[in-house]
Amino acid sequence: MAEITALNKYLCPACGAQAVWTPAKKALVCPYCSTVSPAELQGDGTLVGENDLAEALRALPDEKRGWAAERKTVKCQSCHAISVFDEKRVAQSCDFCGSPALLSVDDMQSPIRPGSQLPFQVSESQVRESIRRWYGSHFWARSDVGDKALTDTLHGLYLPYWTFDAHVDCPWEAEAGYHYYTTDSQGRSEQRTRWEYASGEVHQFYDDILVPASKGVHPKLLVDLEPFPTTTALLPYDPGYLTGWVVEQYQTDLIEAAQQSRARMTEIVRAECARQIPGDTHRGLRIAPQFSAQTFKHTLLPVWLLSYTYGAKTYQVAVNGATGKITGEYPISWVKVTIAVILGLILLLLFIQFQER
Repeated sequence: MAEITALNKYLCPACGAQAVWTPAKKALVCPYCSTVSPAELQGDGTLVGENDLAEALRALPDEKRGWAAERKTVKCQSCHAISVFDEKRVAQSCDFCGSPALLSVDDMQSPIRPGSQLPFQVSESQVRESIRRWYGSHFWARSDVGDKALTDTLHGLYLPYWTFDAHVDCPWEAEAGYHYYTTDSQGRSEQRTRWEYASGEVHQFYDDILVPASKGVHPKLLVDLEPFPTTTALLPYDPGYLTGWVVEQYQTDLIEAAQQSRARMTEIVRAECARQIPGDTHRGLRIAPQFSAQTFKHTLLPVWLLSYTYGAKTYQVAVNGATGKITGEYPISWVKVTIAVILGLILLLLFIQFQER
Protein backbone atom coordinates (compact mmCIF):
# COMPACT_ATOMS: atom_id res chain seq x y z
CA MET A 1 0.00 0.00 0.00
CA ALA A 2 1.40 3.43 -0.92
CA GLU A 3 1.89 5.99 1.79
CA ILE A 4 2.60 9.66 2.51
CA THR A 5 2.25 11.67 5.69
CA ALA A 6 2.30 15.18 7.11
CA LEU A 7 3.16 17.20 10.20
CA ASN A 8 1.97 20.61 11.41
CA LYS A 9 4.50 23.33 12.30
CA TYR A 10 4.45 25.18 15.66
CA LEU A 11 6.50 28.38 15.73
CA CYS A 12 8.22 29.84 18.79
CA PRO A 13 6.38 33.06 19.87
CA ALA A 14 9.72 34.64 20.90
CA CYS A 15 12.05 34.08 17.94
CA GLY A 16 9.89 32.45 15.26
CA ALA A 17 11.91 29.23 15.00
CA GLN A 18 10.12 25.89 14.93
CA ALA A 19 9.33 24.58 18.42
CA VAL A 20 9.81 20.90 19.23
CA TRP A 21 7.69 18.67 21.47
CA THR A 22 9.88 17.80 24.47
CA PRO A 23 8.85 14.79 26.62
CA ALA A 24 10.80 15.92 29.70
CA LYS A 25 8.78 19.18 29.89
CA LYS A 26 5.66 17.79 28.20
CA ALA A 27 5.53 21.01 26.17
CA LEU A 28 6.72 22.62 22.93
CA VAL A 29 10.22 24.06 23.48
CA CYS A 30 12.27 26.23 21.12
CA PRO A 31 15.68 24.60 20.51
CA TYR A 32 17.26 28.04 19.90
CA CYS A 33 15.99 30.33 22.65
CA SER A 34 14.49 27.67 25.03
CA THR A 35 11.12 29.41 25.13
CA VAL A 36 8.37 27.07 26.34
CA SER A 37 5.21 27.40 24.27
CA PRO A 38 1.73 26.40 25.37
CA ALA A 39 0.46 23.39 23.42
CA GLU A 40 -3.25 22.91 22.87
CA LEU A 41 -3.17 19.16 22.37
CA GLN A 42 -5.95 16.65 22.83
CA GLY A 43 -5.44 14.65 25.97
CA ASP A 44 -8.38 12.35 26.68
CA GLY A 45 -7.13 8.83 26.04
CA THR A 46 -10.66 7.44 26.36
CA LEU A 47 -11.50 9.04 23.01
CA VAL A 48 -9.23 6.66 21.10
CA GLY A 49 -11.64 4.52 19.12
CA GLU A 50 -11.49 1.05 17.64
CA ASN A 51 -12.28 0.46 13.96
CA ASP A 52 -14.29 -2.45 12.64
CA LEU A 53 -11.86 -4.71 10.78
CA ALA A 54 -14.33 -6.28 8.36
CA GLU A 55 -15.67 -2.87 7.32
CA ALA A 56 -12.18 -1.43 6.86
CA LEU A 57 -11.04 -4.36 4.72
CA ARG A 58 -14.03 -3.82 2.43
CA ALA A 59 -13.45 -0.11 1.91
CA LEU A 60 -11.79 2.70 3.82
CA PRO A 61 -13.23 6.20 3.19
CA ASP A 62 -10.91 8.97 1.98
CA GLU A 63 -11.62 11.07 5.09
CA LYS A 64 -9.70 8.47 7.15
CA ARG A 65 -6.62 8.79 4.96
CA GLY A 66 -3.84 11.35 4.89
CA TRP A 67 -2.47 13.59 7.62
CA ALA A 68 -4.16 16.93 6.81
CA ALA A 69 -0.93 18.94 6.95
CA GLU A 70 2.26 19.69 5.02
CA ARG A 71 4.77 16.86 4.83
CA LYS A 72 7.92 15.51 3.24
CA THR A 73 8.51 11.80 2.71
CA VAL A 74 11.69 9.96 1.75
CA LYS A 75 12.50 6.28 1.30
CA CYS A 76 15.89 4.83 2.18
CA GLN A 77 17.31 2.77 -0.65
CA SER A 78 19.39 0.75 1.80
CA CYS A 79 17.02 -0.38 4.60
CA HIS A 80 13.79 0.64 2.76
CA ALA A 81 12.36 2.60 5.70
CA ILE A 82 9.98 5.43 4.75
CA SER A 83 10.55 8.52 6.93
CA VAL A 84 8.24 11.50 7.30
CA PHE A 85 9.14 14.91 8.68
CA ASP A 86 8.51 18.65 8.34
CA GLU A 87 8.66 19.86 4.72
CA LYS A 88 11.46 22.37 5.43
CA ARG A 89 13.81 19.82 6.92
CA VAL A 90 16.60 18.56 4.67
CA ALA A 91 17.40 14.89 5.29
CA GLN A 92 21.13 14.16 4.98
CA SER A 93 20.99 10.48 5.94
CA CYS A 94 18.54 7.78 7.00
CA ASP A 95 17.59 7.92 10.68
CA PHE A 96 17.46 4.11 10.80
CA CYS A 97 20.68 2.95 9.12
CA GLY A 98 22.65 6.12 8.37
CA SER A 99 22.66 5.63 4.60
CA PRO A 100 22.70 8.82 2.48
CA ALA A 101 20.78 7.05 -0.31
CA LEU A 102 17.37 8.71 0.17
CA LEU A 103 14.69 8.99 -2.51
CA SER A 104 11.80 11.45 -2.32
CA VAL A 105 8.40 9.73 -2.54
CA ASP A 106 6.09 12.67 -1.92
CA ASP A 107 3.80 11.66 -4.78
CA MET A 108 2.59 8.46 -3.10
CA GLN A 109 -1.05 7.92 -2.19
CA SER A 110 -2.26 8.77 1.32
CA PRO A 111 -2.11 6.02 3.94
CA ILE A 112 -4.65 5.19 6.59
CA ARG A 113 -4.47 8.04 9.09
CA PRO A 114 -3.32 7.12 12.62
CA GLY A 115 -6.12 7.33 15.14
CA SER A 116 -3.83 7.61 18.14
CA GLN A 117 -0.29 8.02 19.38
CA LEU A 118 1.70 7.40 22.52
CA PRO A 119 3.80 10.49 23.37
CA PHE A 120 7.42 10.21 24.48
CA GLN A 121 7.77 9.93 28.25
CA VAL A 122 11.52 9.22 28.46
CA SER A 123 13.93 12.09 27.73
CA GLU A 124 17.05 11.92 25.57
CA SER A 125 19.36 12.45 28.56
CA GLN A 126 17.78 9.50 30.37
CA VAL A 127 18.16 7.33 27.27
CA ARG A 128 21.83 8.19 26.79
CA GLU A 129 22.57 7.21 30.39
CA SER A 130 20.58 3.99 29.99
CA ILE A 131 22.50 3.05 26.84
CA ARG A 132 25.80 3.76 28.59
CA ARG A 133 24.87 1.42 31.45
CA TRP A 134 23.51 -1.16 28.98
CA TYR A 135 26.79 -1.35 27.11
CA GLY A 136 28.71 -1.60 30.38
CA SER A 137 26.61 -4.60 31.45
CA HIS A 138 27.57 -6.71 28.40
CA PHE A 139 30.96 -8.29 29.09
CA TRP A 140 31.28 -9.93 25.66
CA ALA A 141 30.90 -6.67 23.72
CA ARG A 142 33.99 -5.14 22.17
CA SER A 143 35.60 -2.65 24.53
CA ASP A 144 35.48 0.22 22.02
CA VAL A 145 31.82 -0.25 21.05
CA GLY A 146 30.36 2.03 23.72
CA ASP A 147 32.43 5.06 22.73
CA LYS A 148 31.88 4.45 19.02
CA ALA A 149 28.13 3.98 19.25
CA LEU A 150 27.52 6.87 21.65
CA THR A 151 29.19 9.32 19.27
CA ASP A 152 26.42 8.67 16.71
CA THR A 153 23.23 10.67 16.75
CA LEU A 154 20.44 9.30 18.90
CA HIS A 155 17.08 9.63 17.14
CA GLY A 156 13.62 9.85 18.62
CA LEU A 157 11.19 8.21 16.20
CA TYR A 158 7.48 7.45 16.02
CA LEU A 159 7.06 3.94 14.63
CA PRO A 160 3.85 2.69 12.96
CA TYR A 161 1.93 -0.11 14.65
CA TRP A 162 -1.38 -1.85 14.14
CA THR A 163 -3.28 -3.14 17.15
CA PHE A 164 -6.02 -5.77 16.91
CA ASP A 165 -8.80 -6.90 19.22
CA ALA A 166 -10.86 -10.07 18.74
CA HIS A 167 -13.02 -12.54 20.59
CA VAL A 168 -11.96 -16.12 19.90
CA ASP A 169 -14.08 -19.25 20.47
CA CYS A 170 -11.88 -22.30 19.94
CA PRO A 171 -13.07 -25.92 20.30
CA TRP A 172 -10.27 -28.46 20.60
CA GLU A 173 -9.75 -32.23 20.49
CA ALA A 174 -6.71 -34.27 21.50
CA GLU A 175 -5.50 -37.50 23.02
CA ALA A 176 -4.65 -37.09 26.70
CA GLY A 177 -1.87 -39.31 28.01
CA TYR A 178 -1.73 -40.67 31.57
CA HIS A 179 1.55 -42.19 32.74
CA TYR A 180 1.62 -45.36 34.78
CA TYR A 181 4.38 -47.77 35.76
CA THR A 182 4.86 -51.53 35.50
CA THR A 183 7.58 -53.84 36.72
CA ASP A 184 9.28 -56.27 34.35
CA SER A 185 10.48 -59.82 35.17
CA GLN A 186 13.79 -58.46 36.47
CA GLY A 187 12.12 -56.02 38.84
CA ARG A 188 12.83 -52.90 36.76
CA SER A 189 10.21 -50.15 36.63
CA GLU A 190 8.93 -49.13 33.19
CA GLN A 191 6.85 -46.05 32.34
CA ARG A 192 3.91 -46.55 30.03
CA THR A 193 1.16 -44.21 28.81
CA ARG A 194 -2.59 -44.75 28.60
CA TRP A 195 -4.26 -42.62 25.92
CA GLU A 196 -7.80 -41.25 26.20
CA TYR A 197 -9.87 -38.97 23.98
CA ALA A 198 -10.31 -35.45 25.37
CA SER A 199 -12.06 -32.30 24.13
CA GLY A 200 -13.00 -28.86 25.32
CA GLU A 201 -13.35 -25.24 24.26
CA VAL A 202 -11.45 -22.01 24.97
CA HIS A 203 -13.19 -18.62 25.03
CA GLN A 204 -10.79 -15.70 25.04
CA PHE A 205 -10.80 -11.94 24.28
CA TYR A 206 -7.55 -10.50 22.98
CA ASP A 207 -6.95 -6.78 23.51
CA ASP A 208 -4.39 -4.75 21.55
CA ILE A 209 -2.34 -7.50 19.92
CA LEU A 210 0.55 -5.46 18.48
CA VAL A 211 1.75 -5.83 14.90
CA PRO A 212 4.72 -3.56 14.09
CA ALA A 213 4.74 -2.04 10.60
CA SER A 214 8.34 -0.76 10.67
CA LYS A 215 11.00 -1.63 8.12
CA GLY A 216 13.70 0.56 9.66
CA VAL A 217 14.13 -1.21 13.02
CA HIS A 218 15.36 -4.81 13.15
CA PRO A 219 12.39 -7.16 13.76
CA LYS A 220 13.76 -8.88 16.88
CA LEU A 221 14.27 -5.53 18.59
CA LEU A 222 10.64 -4.60 17.96
CA VAL A 223 9.50 -7.78 19.70
CA ASP A 224 11.84 -7.21 22.64
CA LEU A 225 10.63 -3.60 23.09
CA GLU A 226 7.13 -4.73 24.05
CA PRO A 227 4.97 -4.10 25.92
CA PHE A 228 3.78 -0.57 25.23
CA PRO A 229 0.95 0.80 27.42
CA THR A 230 -1.50 0.95 24.51
CA THR A 231 -4.52 -0.10 26.59
CA THR A 232 -4.09 2.71 29.13
CA ALA A 233 -2.00 5.59 27.77
CA LEU A 234 -2.90 6.18 24.10
CA LEU A 235 -4.03 9.69 23.14
CA PRO A 236 -6.15 10.66 20.13
CA TYR A 237 -3.98 11.51 17.14
CA ASP A 238 -2.75 15.11 17.19
CA PRO A 239 0.10 16.27 14.90
CA GLY A 240 1.30 18.59 17.66
CA TYR A 241 2.87 15.66 19.49
CA LEU A 242 4.86 14.84 16.35
CA THR A 243 6.36 18.30 15.89
CA GLY A 244 10.13 18.04 15.53
CA TRP A 245 10.12 14.23 15.41
CA VAL A 246 10.63 11.83 12.51
CA VAL A 247 7.73 9.47 11.78
CA GLU A 248 8.13 6.20 9.91
CA GLN A 249 5.43 5.28 7.41
CA TYR A 250 3.92 1.83 7.65
CA GLN A 251 4.82 -0.65 4.92
CA THR A 252 2.89 -3.56 6.39
CA ASP A 253 -0.62 -2.78 5.18
CA LEU A 254 -3.85 -3.53 7.02
CA ILE A 255 -4.55 -6.82 5.23
CA GLU A 256 -1.10 -8.27 5.94
CA ALA A 257 -1.16 -6.98 9.52
CA ALA A 258 -4.59 -8.53 10.12
CA GLN A 259 -3.27 -11.88 8.88
CA GLN A 260 -0.26 -11.60 11.21
CA SER A 261 -2.47 -10.74 14.18
CA ARG A 262 -4.75 -13.72 13.51
CA ALA A 263 -1.73 -16.04 13.27
CA ARG A 264 -0.43 -14.70 16.57
CA MET A 265 -3.80 -15.08 18.29
CA THR A 266 -4.06 -18.63 16.92
CA GLU A 267 -0.64 -19.45 18.38
CA ILE A 268 -1.66 -18.06 21.77
CA VAL A 269 -5.01 -19.85 21.82
CA ARG A 270 -3.36 -23.14 20.79
CA ALA A 271 -1.12 -22.89 23.86
CA GLU A 272 -4.19 -22.20 26.02
CA CYS A 273 -5.96 -25.25 24.59
CA ALA A 274 -2.89 -27.38 25.32
CA ARG A 275 -2.98 -26.21 28.95
CA GLN A 276 -6.56 -27.45 29.25
CA ILE A 277 -5.77 -31.01 28.18
CA PRO A 278 -5.85 -33.31 31.22
CA GLY A 279 -3.28 -35.94 32.04
CA ASP A 280 0.50 -35.98 31.96
CA THR A 281 1.07 -35.45 28.24
CA HIS A 282 -0.90 -35.16 25.01
CA ARG A 283 -0.75 -35.72 21.28
CA GLY A 284 -2.74 -34.94 18.15
CA LEU A 285 -4.07 -31.56 19.30
CA ARG A 286 -6.60 -30.16 16.80
CA ILE A 287 -8.11 -26.69 17.14
CA ALA A 288 -10.78 -24.79 15.19
CA PRO A 289 -10.61 -21.10 16.25
CA GLN A 290 -13.52 -18.83 15.28
CA PHE A 291 -12.92 -15.05 15.34
CA SER A 292 -15.57 -12.41 16.02
CA ALA A 293 -15.81 -8.74 17.09
CA GLN A 294 -12.57 -7.97 15.26
CA THR A 295 -11.38 -4.36 15.51
CA PHE A 296 -8.13 -2.53 14.86
CA LYS A 297 -6.27 0.73 15.47
CA HIS A 298 -3.44 2.39 13.56
CA THR A 299 -1.19 4.05 16.13
CA LEU A 300 2.25 5.65 16.43
CA LEU A 301 4.53 4.48 19.25
CA PRO A 302 7.69 6.26 20.52
CA VAL A 303 11.12 4.66 20.17
CA TRP A 304 14.62 6.04 20.71
CA LEU A 305 16.98 4.47 18.18
CA LEU A 306 20.76 4.37 17.98
CA SER A 307 22.28 2.92 14.78
CA TYR A 308 25.98 2.44 14.11
CA THR A 309 28.14 0.50 11.70
CA TYR A 310 30.93 -1.73 12.97
CA GLY A 311 32.90 -3.46 10.26
CA ALA A 312 30.44 -4.34 7.51
CA LYS A 313 27.38 -4.70 9.74
CA THR A 314 24.86 -2.19 11.08
CA TYR A 315 23.90 -2.57 14.74
CA GLN A 316 20.93 -0.98 16.49
CA VAL A 317 20.02 -0.20 20.09
CA ALA A 318 16.36 0.67 20.71
CA VAL A 319 14.65 2.13 23.78
CA ASN A 320 10.91 2.10 24.46
CA GLY A 321 10.04 5.81 24.57
CA ALA A 322 7.19 5.22 27.03
CA THR A 323 8.68 2.71 29.50
CA GLY A 324 12.45 3.07 29.05
CA LYS A 325 12.92 -0.65 28.28
CA ILE A 326 16.12 -1.14 26.30
CA THR A 327 17.20 -3.81 23.84
CA GLY A 328 19.97 -3.94 21.29
CA GLU A 329 22.75 -5.56 19.34
CA TYR A 330 26.52 -5.32 19.66
CA PRO A 331 29.59 -6.89 18.03
CA ILE A 332 31.21 -9.70 20.00
CA SER A 333 34.81 -9.36 21.16
CA TRP A 334 36.43 -12.53 19.87
CA VAL A 335 39.54 -11.66 21.85
CA LYS A 336 37.51 -11.97 25.08
CA VAL A 337 35.91 -15.19 23.83
CA THR A 338 39.29 -16.70 22.92
CA ILE A 339 40.80 -15.80 26.30
CA ALA A 340 37.77 -17.28 28.08
CA VAL A 341 38.09 -20.53 26.10
CA ILE A 342 41.82 -20.79 26.86
CA LEU A 343 41.25 -20.16 30.56
CA GLY A 344 38.48 -22.78 30.56
CA LEU A 345 40.79 -25.36 28.96
CA ILE A 346 43.55 -24.58 31.46
CA LEU A 347 41.16 -25.04 34.40
CA LEU A 348 39.88 -28.30 32.89
CA LEU A 349 43.44 -29.59 32.46
CA LEU A 350 44.32 -28.66 36.05
CA PHE A 351 41.19 -30.42 37.29
CA ILE A 352 42.06 -33.60 35.37
CA GLN A 353 45.61 -33.59 36.71
CA PHE A 354 44.32 -33.09 40.26
CA GLN A 355 41.93 -36.06 39.87
CA GLU A 356 44.73 -38.32 38.63
CA ARG A 357 46.85 -37.74 41.74
